[in-house]
Amino acid sequence: MELPAQLRQGVDGLLENVPLPALKQAARTLSERYRAELRDGRLHMGEEMAVKAYLATRLPATYAAVRASLDALASARPDFQPKTLLDIGAGPGTMLWATLDAWPDLEQAVLVEASGAVRKVGQSLAAGAIAAGTEWIAGDVTIDLDDLRPADLVSIAYVLDEVAPASLPRLVGRLWQLTADTLLVVEPGTPAGWQRILAARRQLIEAGAHVLAPCPHAAPCPLKPPDWCHFSRRVARSRLHRLVKEADVPWEDEKFIFLAASRQPAPVHPARVLAPPKGGSGKVVLKLCQPDGSAGERLFSKRDGDVFKAARRADWGDTVGTSSSTGGAPRSGA
Repeated sequence: MELPAQLRQGVDGLLENVPLPALKQAARTLSERYRAELRDGRLHMGEEMAVKAYLATRLPATYAAVRASLDALASARPDFQPKTLLDIGAGPGTMLWATLDAWPDLEQAVLVEASGAVRKVGQSLAAGAIAAGTEWIAGDVTIDLDDLRPADLVSIAYVLDEVAPASLPRLVGRLWQLTADTLLVVEPGTPAGWQRILAARRQLIEAGAHVLAPCPHAAPCPLKPPDWCHFSRRVARSRLHRLVKEADVPWEDEKFIFLAASRQPAPVHPARVLAPPKGGSGKVVLKLCQPDGSAGERLFSKRDGDVFKAARRADWGDTVGTSSSTGGAPRSGA
């Protein structure tokens, strides 16, 4: 997975003359804040150098996770063709770029972002490259959502971890009010991120939402700690990315968890692959979340015919029907 060419070119231009030592230090600070899930009232990307560190080290991974989540949404709802996007906590426009890649006919996007430095970068990257009408709004995700208009697709990615837990139910409720069709929530693929997704999932189901993905059911999650639901996407590292992170490997795996909830039900609910497949001669074992609300490993062999062929092609995050081929959900390079 790589950034779209125009986005990559824009990022390279913004980072061209940034001193490497300063970028490394800003990247370390940003990484520590993300990992600690700090909620100290400071924005993770409140300063210009922090934004540039994000562009160099986190944007490719965040884009990959968001794009994979949109793939899963599109697979669950092939008829969904959003014309309007409302992205909350938009950062430099990561969701906007991914949504346009998935649905080029998107007409209008409203992006809410508290950091002036991030908005400035996002507007710069989109200028001359984004055909859809875009409006950037300065706003805190917990208090500045009252005057917004509903959109076909409402999204919030890598933001819930920055919000105080007590504020999350109100935020999720407001997001659902603004959702004309479908809401997409993406979080880091950590146990804590999974718990935030589970809480949002319970609240949305109680509000009448239909779960499109990744869950093939609306029953309580069958996984129990220390296990947790998450997916992975392999991301190509640029030369600058490797230099900033002092990494030798030309790729990294971004772990993420997401929830797509809609006012419209999904037409089918195939099982979801919850872990990397275990292969063997003439057989494959898949850990599946099933439409009946259960989860566990299932052995497929050549005796299963076409179902075995589909299972053998499946990867972590894919969907697998009992009598159909795999779907187009997030894939992992792991």
